[in-house]
Amino acid sequence: MFEKQTNRKIKKSFSLFLASLFINLSSNQISFSAGTNDLQSGPMIGYSEMKEVLLWAQTNKPAKVKFVYWDQTNPNKKFNTKEIKTLERDSYTAKLIANQVYPGKKYNYELYIDGQKVDRPYPLEFQTPQLWQWRTDPPDFKVAMGSCTYVNEPEFDRPGKPYGGNYEIFTSIYNKHPDLMIWLGDNVYLREADWYSKTGIFHRYTHTRSLAEMQPLLASTINYAIIDDHDFGPNDSDRGFREKEDSLKAFDLFWGNPTYGSPEVFGAFTKFEWGDVEFFLLDDRTYRAPDKSKTGQRAILGDKQFQWLMDSLVSSQATFKLIVIGGQVLNPVTETFIEDFSLYPEEKAKLLDSIEKENIKGVIFISGDRHQSEVSVLNRKNNYPLYDFTFSPLTASPYDSSKEANTLRLPNTLYAERNFAVMSATGNKKERQLTFTLYDKDGKERWNKVLKASELK
Repeated sequence: MFEKQTNRKIKKSFSLFLASLFINLSSNQISFSAGTNDLQSGPMIGYSEMKEVLLWAQTNKPAKVKFVYWDQTNPNKKFNTKEIKTLERDSYTAKLIANQVYPGKKYNYELYIDGQKVDRPYPLEFQTPQLWQWRTDPPDFKVAMGSCTYVNEPEFDRPGKPYGGNYEIFTSIYNKHPDLMIWLGDNVYLREADWYSKTGIFHRYTHTRSLAEMQPLLASTINYAIIDDHDFGPNDSDRGFREKEDSLKAFDLFWGNPTYGSPEVFGAFTKFEWGDVEFFLLDDRTYRAPDKSKTGQRAILGDKQFQWLMDSLVSSQATFKLIVIGGQVLNPVTETFIEDFSLYPEEKAKLLDSIEKENIKGVIFISGDRHQSEVSVLNRKNNYPLYDFTFSPLTASPYDSSKEANTLRLPNTLYAERNFAVMSATGNKKERQLTFTLYDKDGKERWNKVLKASELK
């Protein structure tokens, strides 16, 4: 009875929360602050491994933060994370580790600030990956994907029509109940007033993260992210950006990826596994040569990150290997405003040749950036085709590229409105497949594409 009453209360509170959002959606402004009392934004779930999960929150002043969590099947046995104090130098963000967890379990959790429980009008829950190896078929799971999140702030926005809008898309994503969310870059849009100071960069990250419509998704879905130009600095920013250390610091503070670069290589790249899919999250800014440069090393990844990627791909045992990067990889168009890998032909050729020579199976590219979604397909002689799925934008203004000469575009996949995608991994071990489904801002399906493991060998 208590459980049923509690569930009814949660559903009622969440319904009121969504109703409040709906009233304000048409304004294309933030509906209301995500914060309450000392909470500025969050909580958010970061990476999840079999023996630990990262939990994140942001306060609006120095405060002590901790989490309490429990297995949903044993609510009387509760565990505590450590308690830390948030600091101004870290934009009052807190990262805490839940390390009393086991594989394949679902947990509820609570957030405490200065010893007081912070109630949220939506479920707070997380899960750990299953220990399936040598035991069962790989688990079925769903991953939401999207890029280009622009949240309006009129004081600092360009004049005229608001560039961002339709924030209800995050409710649409939440309603698909994905296990994971991968933010495909341009997850914030640094403005002119933000570019050249730590204060400005931290302000922009805080402003975007405080969007009310985003909070339920952050609180119950495992979140990973890659960096692209607008998270990093000005439009089309590159390795020469003056404040790149502060940008990478903000990216680290506000996201919960398992690693940021490697001990040997500075940057924002990482990798993780879920089921029989491995995700390689790349940094296309820290080592990027200017798009228009004509001398010096012309690269996006740089030698060390490139070698890390190839080593990781060769070592991977995953059925599917998803290379996730901000800009498109396969699109052959070489206009600088497109910012795809074709602007860097030597490194692109090196990447595709290395994948072929190493005989790496199951490679799929995932990209964002373009303010429109599409699928590009490169058919290779005596080898499986390579696919590049581009998903964009979430809340930034869309762009129609139908007149571009992307000769690799799969027919009927171009969609030039706000959207997101869900990738579903299904099937037994011998018949695994990925289904990519594109949805509009309201959660209505626009197209889907199935890739079978047997087709990528």
